[in-house]
Amino acid sequence: MNLTLLLVAGALAGCGVYLLLERSLTRVLVGLVLLSNGVNVALLVSSGPAGEAAFYGSASIDEMTDPLPQALVLTAIVITLGTVAFLLAMAHRSWQLTGHDDVQDDTEDARIRQLADDDATSDSYGLTTGGEPDDEPEEDGA
Repeated sequence: MNLTLLLVAGALAGCGVYLLLERSLTRVLVGLVLLSNGVNVALLVSSGPAGEAAFYGSASIDEMTDPLPQALVLTAIVITLGTVAFLLAMAHRSWQLTGHDDVQDDTEDARIRQLADDDATSDSYGLTTGGEPDDEPEEDGA
């Protein structure tokens, strides 16, 4: 394995994940591309050393390159292309509507989170049988 390519794949994936956690859709888009490229490099590095083309009869089986990682990378490129197109459309529409591409807080989600926090700290949270929350169930002594 090539240590340099592994470090490059790790750096690309790490920077990509960091950018995916931002609020700006442009940064999310760049993060998605970086993460995708990092995963593609990692897949190609993990496939092993280069060999002969995988055509039947062109070389012995031991000298051929495994075509599966190459097919996985090609599939990942197509999926990334579709996701990038979707994110570009979302960023463009957000820019048209609001003048920026930052993702806004969802007020309904914040309200539900607040209700869940209020319920978790209420007095009725631990009640199961109608007693006090700190009451332990009594055992029949023998």
